[in-house]
Amino acid sequence: MLAGPPPTAPSRAEVGRAVVRRVLMPAAVLWVVVVGVGFLLMSVLALPEVGVNEALARARTPVWDTVSAVLSGLGTTEALIGTCVVVVGLVWWRTRRWWFAVVPAIALTVQTAVFLTSSLVVGRERPDVPRLDEAPPTSGFPSGHSGASTAFYVACLLCATRIRIPWLRVLVQVVCALVPLAVGVARVYRGMHFPSDVLAGFAVGITCAVIGWRWLPSRPGRGR
Repeated sequence: MLAGPPPTAPSRAEVGRAVVRRVLMPAAVLWVVVVGVGFLLMSVLALPEVGVNEALARARTPVWDTVSAVLSGLGTTEALIGTCVVVVGLVWWRTRRWWFAVVPAIALTVQTAVFLTSSLVVGRERPDVPRLDEAPPTSGFPSGHSGASTAFYVACLLCATRIRIPWLRVLVQVVCALVPLAVGVARVYRGMHFPSDVLAGFAVGITCAVIGWRWLPSRPGRGR
């Protein structure tokens, strides 16, 4: 398992160095990779993905339209920010370690910054199928809902490795793994993204979760 935040509080100098070297620099590299992959998908690969979207559009039912709306809603900015505030506050209260509690917030912030700026540069069109949601002003690549929910919930999954009650740890981790998957499937079902948009969102989100989890260097030889 990747080493997470250390048990003792960092100094101001450590925080400053960590933000630059372990958050901003990896985020910049991630941005370059995302933009490169986006242009590769648009100009070179040209995957025949729209068939998946068309098949799902034909298979829609009122029940699954409702279910997918709920699942897609879990990845909205409002839902994730609200949940993040609650989680950060709860973890901070329980652990008294702010530098550990902010892991999900760092992951979500980095993902949002990378997504918003890279999607403007790439500018990929959304699938040409009937959409069940109003398209936001951002482009389809990468999927913002999928990326944000993955960044937040995978960061929570990593934080959950510190839960000492086995059944509760497993439960939290299973839920945190399933929610992003459900959001991604819902976004494709609702005609908002190509499958590759969602897969890219997953990759970006996981990377941002790891950045958040490793935002401070571990300190070998010290217990948790």
